[in-house]
Amino acid sequence: MIKRMQLLLTGCAGFIGAKVTELLLKSGHTVVGIDNLNDYYDVKIKELRLKALQQLQGNWNFVRGDIEDKVCLEQVFKTHTFDAVYHIAARAGVRASMETPHVYYTTNVLGGLNLLECMRQTHVRKLIAISTSSLYSGQPMPFVETSPVNEPISPYAASKKAAEMLYYTYHHLYGIDVSILRCFTVYGPNGRPDMSPDRFMRCIASGKPIQLNGDGTQSRDFTFVDDIARGIIAAQKPLGYEVINLGNHQPHTINEMIGLLEKYLNKKATIVHHPFNASDMMHTYASIEKAQQLLGWTPKISLEEGLQKMIEGTRF
Repeated sequence: MIKRMQLLLTGCAGFIGAKVTELLLKSGHTVVGIDNLNDYYDVKIKELRLKALQQLQGNWNFVRGDIEDKVCLEQVFKTHTFDAVYHIAARAGVRASMETPHVYYTTNVLGGLNLLECMRQTHVRKLIAISTSSLYSGQPMPFVETSPVNEPISPYAASKKAAEMLYYTYHHLYGIDVSILRCFTVYGPNGRPDMSPDRFMRCIASGKPIQLNGDGTQSRDFTFVDDIARGIIAAQKPLGYEVINLGNHQPHTINEMIGLLEKYLNKKATIVHHPFNASDMMHTYASIEKAQQLLGWTPKISLEEGLQKMIEGTRF
């Protein structure tokens, strides 16, 4: 029988956070979700996710708040007792981080520090934190967790690296058990509209041209959101301090993805090419041996199946 737990989940209205919250509630856990509902993309999408969570009728409390607000976060920890924290809130987006780098550091680094301090003060001993495959720039593929990820090529990647270093510090000093999940190109129904799968799908469906940076031969290890959420939850077990990749272990080119979207939407894409962006990685490819060994996790959904699910489950 599964032990029912009291859990805090940051970023509960986000794409990944909402899916993890859904699975936790369906498993009978009590979840306190916090999200600031920022306008990085259409807030209505986040509100729809919250509405869907409320309809589950699980033991669920929502706090509209910001992890950058230390006073707000301290009040959450005073009001509730937590067995573990799922830290999924973040400022994401490689290119956007070049335009507003300070926001990425205040959220991803200072926000993470606020959370760690609240955990230390209230003796919460388990943190499951989301990181990114963007750290692996310049490393040989498939990317392994032991690679020296010391050359981030975007403010976003640099902020996530800084956050990982803070997590290790608090593990070392205060014994917090930390599982860091480096996720690879997550997609699925009603996902982030700035990500290429969702953006390209909507462009093709509506007949608008796709704005493509580069020639489309760059590849990504596209991973379906349900698979990612299962892996994140599996990492709640005691592990000490571990960094673990969650990817599909089957990279596909952007051109392949566009071709599949054309096939399933039964429409031809109009593509407008732009120069490749210096903040982007050319290829991503996850080694998932560690996830298989430590978490018993493997992805189940192929890109072909996942894109069909994304199209079928999306509100156009």
